[in-house]
Amino acid sequence: MSIFFTIAVIILVYLIIFQIAKASEYVSVIKGEEKSKKEQNKINGFFMIAFLIAGLIGVYYCNKFLYPKTLLPYASASTQGDKVDSMLWVTIVITGTVFFITQILLFWFSYKYQQSDKRKAYYFSHNNKMEVIWTSIPAIAMAVLVVIGLRNWYAFTGPAPKNAMQIEVTGKQFGWIFRYPGADNVFGKKYYKLIDDANNNAVGQDWNDKTNFDDVILQGAVYLVKGKPVNFIINSRDVIHDVGLPQFRLKMDAVPGTPTSLWLTPKYTTKEMKEIRKNPDFQYELSCDQLCGNGHYSMRAVIEVVTQEEFDVWMAQQKPNYYAVFPDKDPSNKKPQLQADSTKSTAKVNTTAATKTKM
Repeated sequence: MSIFFTIAVIILVYLIIFQIAKASEYVSVIKGEEKSKKEQNKINGFFMIAFLIAGLIGVYYCNKFLYPKTLLPYASASTQGDKVDSMLWVTIVITGTVFFITQILLFWFSYKYQQSDKRKAYYFSHNNKMEVIWTSIPAIAMAVLVVIGLRNWYAFTGPAPKNAMQIEVTGKQFGWIFRYPGADNVFGKKYYKLIDDANNNAVGQDWNDKTNFDDVILQGAVYLVKGKPVNFIINSRDVIHDVGLPQFRLKMDAVPGTPTSLWLTPKYTTKEMKEIRKNPDFQYELSCDQLCGNGHYSMRAVIEVVTQEEFDVWMAQQKPNYYAVFPDKDPSNKKPQLQADSTKSTAKVNTTAATKTKM
């Protein structure tokens, strides 16, 4: 019903515009084409100025009401994000200045230099000097912006500092899998044909490689350390995803079969950012910024930024994924059995001693 109503409204508006155009045409014939054209020019010139003023007011109020809903009022959560913010502000200042100058001149000239019997238009086919100026200046400005952007891009995606934490991020429809290398700081080998969600092998770890034995797997959440660089090694299990880090101002594609990387240094813990934003429910998030299927909207993970001490305590509580796949290898599962065996041995000794005493 709503679609039918929308179509009917569109058709009605079209008919109204058509009738107005036809009426204007008839009026022109009655009044005389030349006189009608002059009147139309005056009306159009007036509307140009009115549209300019209304547009500038609209820009002001859009900025006033929508700017607080963007990320810009809040500081970037990473040192790399500060550079992204700087690039964004430089771009906004340059393009914004050009926008206002050109739009104001466009509408003002349309009003001021409308057709007049007292003025003859000057026509020239081309002007080499003007063409060089209006081509060179934008080209130089764009080149500078591109160079700054490439320099920062190569810094973010280049080799991470030697002390950087290593975390492997794997995207799948529709969630994120995180792998920490464990105490040896080495990721074990994996193979996509070994992926088996039913048996807790979400990334296809090869258990013939012993470096896999201490790797920790998380899903839905990842922990980072404030002030410590972290290098994300990014993969995908199925289609193209995108690691979006809005609060950190960074993103990187997750491509099947082609690992990518991105590193950053968190500036604030989650607790500190809650105070900065005055929002007790704030959470850093990792979202998928590439449309990847019907469940794309739900592809989100939580990022917890903590202090080094808090991270060490948290990491000490994590079990390697090896024990989830082979629970019989988990030392914590053997303790109850050892205690039971010890209890049985003690009971047997006591029973034997009691028997000898009776004899």
